[in-house]
Amino acid sequence: MQALYDRTGYAPRGSRTQKSAVCPAHDDRQPSLSVGVTSDGIVMITCHGGPKCPVQDVMQALDLPMSALWPEQLRNPHSPRRSGDRWMPCGHDRVAEYLYQDEQGTVLYGVARCSRKGNGCQGFRQWRPDPAKRSGRRWSLYGEDGSMAVHLVPYHLPDVITAVREARVVMIAEGEKDVEALRAHPGITATCNAMGAGRWQPDFARYFHGADVSIVADRDQAGRDHAQAIVHNLMPVARSIYVLQARHGKDTSDHLSAGGTIGDFIEVWAPKPYTLQGIGG
Repeated sequence: MQALYDRTGYAPRGSRTQKSAVCPAHDDRQPSLSVGVTSDGIVMITCHGGPKCPVQDVMQALDLPMSALWPEQLRNPHSPRRSGDRWMPCGHDRVAEYLYQDEQGTVLYGVARCSRKGNGCQGFRQWRPDPAKRSGRRWSLYGEDGSMAVHLVPYHLPDVITAVREARVVMIAEGEKDVEALRAHPGITATCNAMGAGRWQPDFARYFHGADVSIVADRDQAGRDHAQAIVHNLMPVARSIYVLQARHGKDTSDHLSAGGTIGDFIEVWAPKPYTLQGIGG
């Protein structure tokens, strides 16, 4: 609100959650911009003037990023979460949410998990921040032309970058639930890609130069194929690569919930073993 006053000289007027203001993106002779705040903290901006300026143009005129419209939990994934809307497009409640951030920690997109996976429900949906939507989320990572509308990154990217820089092992699991199970153990850095097996992106390799990597492959063909694709991608850049499997059950979560530890995963493949400098090949 202060930015609108500074830019236009007109103090926004109205209630605490709904105000009118002069639009800074066009020659506005009367207050034609409505500014509201939803129950989830999303700032809604709509220009009703002749040009009907897009939200992006209004924010550019204010010299503010689009993320300024988002609530704190989207700008800072470590902030306390609100207990607001838990709706998902499948009609079930959202029971978990995983946020993907860029190098600076800004949320690029999220993955939501519903309460009733199975019986025709995939259980997961991806979304990207969209202040124009009442929920603050657009439930797709794709644009209207069918192309990817966000820059895909490894899960917990800032932590991955730090671990690689500090020469600590990065564990790669097949999904966010498994990653969080690993991260619950002190000192463990873990990551994955969104949308499951087979969706590791070729350009992820740029974050793993000199990394020591342990890939935990699910105990099925899709898991093995996924691990092999990651190995192929990281072989030219990683310092060491090991492929592990659960000793108990099918995946990381099964292994840990059955009492398995980080140290007793089964090593099934060492495509690029770690060697001390000057020792080994």
